[in-house]
Amino acid sequence: MSLASKTVLVTGAGGFIGSHLTEQLVRQGARVRAMVRYNSRGFRGWLDDSPLAKEIEFLPGDIRDPHFVRESMRGVDTVFHLAALIAIPYSYSAPESYVSTNITGTLNVLQAGRELGTQRILHTSTSEVYGTAIQVPIPETHPLQGQSPYSASKIGADKLAESYYLSFGLPVVTVRPFNTFGPRQSMRAVIPTIITQLLARKEVKLGALTPTRDMNFVANTAAGFIAAAESPAAIGGTFNFGSGREISIGDLAQTIAQIVGVKLDLATEAERMRPEKSEVQRLLADNTLATQKLGWTPAVGLEEGLEKTVEWFRSHLHLYRPDEYVR
Repeated sequence: MSLASKTVLVTGAGGFIGSHLTEQLVRQGARVRAMVRYNSRGFRGWLDDSPLAKEIEFLPGDIRDPHFVRESMRGVDTVFHLAALIAIPYSYSAPESYVSTNITGTLNVLQAGRELGTQRILHTSTSEVYGTAIQVPIPETHPLQGQSPYSASKIGADKLAESYYLSFGLPVVTVRPFNTFGPRQSMRAVIPTIITQLLARKEVKLGALTPTRDMNFVANTAAGFIAAAESPAAIGGTFNFGSGREISIGDLAQTIAQIVGVKLDLATEAERMRPEKSEVQRLLADNTLATQKLGWTPAVGLEEGLEKTVEWFRSHLHLYRPDEYVR
């Protein structure tokens, strides 16, 4: 099913992945509604500066409001549900807000989809639901482990999506991105943290250096969402979107320093460390299922993606605060 000329809704459209996905959907000819968090300034996140903003219908509101969600989904063919609280450190401080946004917000989308007969709902999961890998690479059948309030809230949302497919036949697809990176990402993620400190010629302060992550460029992730929306084989399934390559945080910092062209001065900082049992030590995606069923493969590799990301941050460093730790 091609999305060209279809009406689609992206929740969390003003965020990092959401803004890239929204723009790609517009480029492919979809009629796009963008749900963004209401605020008195009329701020629409990263889409404020998008050259495609005039081609997007903006819907300011709150994913936690079931009436707003239902009306936003009325007349929509496909919903890309990305709205979520995602910062792990903040989830230690404000777990209830993660439950209301990630679990209740997802329930609102699923229930509205059931009532309205929505043709397909793409529910966004995260590799954090796996916790520290028991087997690698990690398949979609890997056990789920709630090692932070954030990951626990996403597990709850994933299981709700699964239940609505099994109980009511709702056409849900769960997409599970690993560590997506690229232009526009906030400093709550490790790659912007490294890049901004290097560009500011600062000592790079990080948390644990030995955990490994599967880093996947944002254009790859957006392409995965669209492949999952268009494939008849996707409904009811869960799909990993990862590169199939892992790198330690320490080695990642060294690689970025080489791209930036500066010597790495690296230190660990206690406040950036997760609680010991909450730290996910290893993430590496098995993306075989997405390749076989969706025809998806990550087109942009790690080094190429990092070069594109560094180039973007060079011209947007004024939007960031390298001296601050963002939770």
